[in-house]
Amino acid sequence: MPHVKANGLSIYYETHGADDAEPILLIMGLGAQMSRWSPDMIGKLVAAGHRVIVFDNRDVGLTEKLDAAGAPDIREVVAAISQGRPAPVAYTLSEMAADAAGLLEALGIERAHIVGASMGGMIAQLVAADFPERTLSLTSIMSSTGNPGLPRAKPEAMARLNTPAPNPTENLEAFLDSSVEGAKVMGGRYPVNETLVRAQALSDFHRSYYPVGFQRQYAGIMASPDRRPKLNAITAPTVVIHGDVDPLVPVEGGRDTADNIPGAELIIVPGVGHEMPAPVLDVFVGGILSAVARSKAQAKAAE
Repeated sequence: MPHVKANGLSIYYETHGADDAEPILLIMGLGAQMSRWSPDMIGKLVAAGHRVIVFDNRDVGLTEKLDAAGAPDIREVVAAISQGRPAPVAYTLSEMAADAAGLLEALGIERAHIVGASMGGMIAQLVAADFPERTLSLTSIMSSTGNPGLPRAKPEAMARLNTPAPNPTENLEAFLDSSVEGAKVMGGRYPVNETLVRAQALSDFHRSYYPVGFQRQYAGIMASPDRRPKLNAITAPTVVIHGDVDPLVPVEGGRDTADNIPGAELIIVPGVGHEMPAPVLDVFVGGILSAVARSKAQAKAAE
């Protein structure tokens, strides 16, 4: 299985497409394995002439787990943040961005188009801000800026995020049912394909079940500062994509992202929640390829 050492961790990755094609790096969200990226999306990006790289973030999937860090005390993390003290977390989003940049370096890739969804969008923003030399373009999907003044998630979405799923080693059917229910809570107006959701959840369980990794990533998000000052300095061509009925990261988060990155293009997808539904997958692919095209135009103008 392909692992590389990057930023001090053993990171699992896979690539699709020709090795000499222009690379796109996809960064997945909170607690989600790289297998959550739609094969159709990857296929469309490869068909457009790209090498697509996917990987498991630290603490999920087949990438190295930080077992020694233990489970975070979320109440203490919240208390520390509210009191202006350093939060007791194993890492923040900045370390995760360094993982992504380190992966590119380990693979011998000088620069790539950086794409992230949800927490992955936060990480992608920091790659573009902290590692501009590695970034051809940025696409931030259903993500936000860390601005504390933005509208919060809907109560049902927050309840879902903060309620552990049933342990699949004890009750697999309850775990799969919970996955379907979660997809419905996080979704928008497009019907949930329950069979597909169950199959994905089952596959992810067999590939890697490690709920404490979700907890450490969640704590890392909470302890990460407002990214707006860094976003203002991003020079890479940027596209921001967001569903207009996202219950977890309200659409204002996407608007705030676009407003704080100079020249960013904003694509609002009607009827879409915290998801990338198959019927509108081409909108997301088109947004990524728009960022690619803007990058090429910028490079040509600089010649």
